[in-house]
Amino acid sequence: MNALIHGRDPSNLAMSSREIAELVDSRHDKVKQSIERLAEKGLISFTPAGENPGEQGGRPGTVYLVNKRDSYVVVAQLSPEFTARLVDRWQELEEEAQMGFKIPKSMPEALRLAADLAEQKAALEAKIEADKPKVEFAMAVRNLDGSCLVREFAKVIGTGQNRMFQKLREDGFLMANNEPYQTFIERGWFVQVENVPFVDRDGKAHPTFTTRITGKGQVGLAKKYGKLNGVGGAA
Repeated sequence: MNALIHGRDPSNLAMSSREIAELVDSRHDKVKQSIERLAEKGLISFTPAGENPGEQGGRPGTVYLVNKRDSYVVVAQLSPEFTARLVDRWQELEEEAQMGFKIPKSMPEALRLAADLAEQKAALEAKIEADKPKVEFAMAVRNLDGSCLVREFAKVIGTGQNRMFQKLREDGFLMANNEPYQTFIERGWFVQVENVPFVDRDGKAHPTFTTRITGKGQVGLAKKYGKLNGVGGAA
């Protein structure tokens, strides 16, 4: 029985009495007796685990699990000269736990690991290729100090100006007059550029504004509407 991980914490490893016996070339029942004596003295603690086949055809018995510190105490009691072997084994187990998989110990295991890594690499490359349009778009606009017209943004994501304005109104970005709500101006998604004032028949001037989308707004809106041409995520 190899070392076990309790819960989801790789640092919470426990070694079985069976493996300790193999490491120190001792009988399993002798190791268990040593563990029990040390536990009675309050020097270590252990946890009984599932049944393990008995030695030399004997009856199945329960194995004990001990943590790293207590395993050193047990080995020192049994056979001090095997402490180095125990240290090496713990190092292997901790490296395996940190890596998330066991180090291959045979050619079939190594080939299986290589195949798994190749599959993971292929999947990652496919995802990178699929994400390429949205990444290129974000990189192109995220640092822009300027802004673009709604019709220009609509063209980039593959739709028309009127449809884009309609979607922005329906989804609560723009008011009925196509001016952005203050919330999205404060977020830095839109700016309003003042135009030449409109002069009515009485000669009175009225200010007019054009709604423009900032670089930050383009990235945010592309994530919502980019599915129109594969630039961003789902709406």
